[in-house]
Amino acid sequence: MSNFSSYRHSILRHTGLIAMLLSPLVFSSCATRAPRLNYSELAQAAIRLDMDIAKDDNHLLYVETSKWIGVPHRLGGTNKRGIDCSGFTSRIYKDVYHIQLKRSSEEQRRYNCKKVPKKQLNEGDLVFFHDGKNKQRASHVGIYLKDGRFIHSSTSRGVIVDQLTDEYYQRHWLQGGKVK
Repeated sequence: MSNFSSYRHSILRHTGLIAMLLSPLVFSSCATRAPRLNYSELAQAAIRLDMDIAKDDNHLLYVETSKWIGVPHRLGGTNKRGIDCSGFTSRIYKDVYHIQLKRSSEEQRRYNCKKVPKKQLNEGDLVFFHDGKNKQRASHVGIYLKDGRFIHSSTSRGVIVDQLTDEYYQRHWLQGGKVK
């Protein structure tokens, strides 16, 4: 064998060995890697939501919900021309978690959720409110973000972030819900 052939054979053997050793790492990491997010999108989401988004937060939830800020409320609506509260929660859960929720606030509370105390809410949990007339039935729903803040489709202001500590929401609080 010539020197060139011997050299080429050595390189191919080492390249094959390196590829064989690295392939399990490459292929196993691909299966578990979270989708890459554009950090510019994340920064825009933080601005739109007017909140800090930490490294360990659910970035996809914040980016997706922020895209809806300012969309007007429309009873029965399911798109960016207008959306109601349960349409909003259904749409976000489908897009972020690939989970299909029931279509009304009360059905989401009753059939899709396990009750969670307000102090134990985690990002992505649903928050339910009553209308003041029937305090046992959910008439409004939103998605808990963090630090006492939630996003929802308000009948008067469209999709917006509010505080659970606001007097209105304290008075009309029904329950928190972890989606099953």
